[in-house]
Amino acid sequence: MERKRIAIVGIGLIGGSMALQLNANGIASNIIGVDASPAHLKKALDLGLIDEAMDLDKAIANCDVIALAIPVDKMIEILPSILDKVNDKQVVFDMGSTKHLLIEAVRNHPKRKRFVASHPMWGTEYSGPEAAVKGAFENKAVVICNASDSDKDAVELVRFIYKKIGMHQIEMEAYAHDLHAAYISHISHITSFALANTVLEKEKEDRAIFELASGGFESTVRLAKSNPNMWVPIFRQNRDNVLDVLNEHITQLKKFKACLEKENYDYLLELIENANKIRRIIK
Repeated sequence: MERKRIAIVGIGLIGGSMALQLNANGIASNIIGVDASPAHLKKALDLGLIDEAMDLDKAIANCDVIALAIPVDKMIEILPSILDKVNDKQVVFDMGSTKHLLIEAVRNHPKRKRFVASHPMWGTEYSGPEAAVKGAFENKAVVICNASDSDKDAVELVRFIYKKIGMHQIEMEAYAHDLHAAYISHISHITSFALANTVLEKEKEDRAIFELASGGFESTVRLAKSNPNMWVPIFRQNRDNVLDVLNEHITQLKKFKACLEKENYDYLLELIENANKIRRIIK
């Protein structure tokens, strides 16, 4: 497949890491950066993540592929207008963490079939172009949602890109994706935010947190450093699913609390042993 001129809208952690992979794997002839932050664009140019910076309209006019790596609320705002401007050969795909509302926003758009909804399941707690990671997506999963609603050639191109950067691919309906993402990804972030707030509220000595925090605490709470401007829209769009998993999580926490209150250490042991079954799935 011939190399493509690719515009990446949002040159942060995900967009910047994608740019590195597109360059490293010879997928792009040119990478055009689009970002609301001039500082991000300058940093991306300085780091060699992108070849040029353009505004969105100019990028659409000059690219074969438009990849969206911006907060999910912004995607819903701009995707319809992007589809207004693309032709029957261009492809638009997103890399957002929620899918149902985004797909609904363009369900009846005349160029809907030029859009492919996807979610590469990778990220870190850092943000901005300087957070971009080489080889970030290798051996990770990417979910392609509602593929039958997109043109075959558009899906094939997006699949080709993800295959070339080393991702294994899963097809899923958008609502199912959002449900599973709530359980696998979104609850982890809420738990981390809540744990960080708990420690900050109860432990008033910053030095004690720094000096005593072991690897277990650090790994559990690291997601609390994630960008709130990205995560609030995710929680808002996936509110019902997140509430469902959060209610179950609170129920499980209450079980541990009751064990300690009632000194029921046999049941506490049972709860932890049951949790250990996750080893069958995650090594």
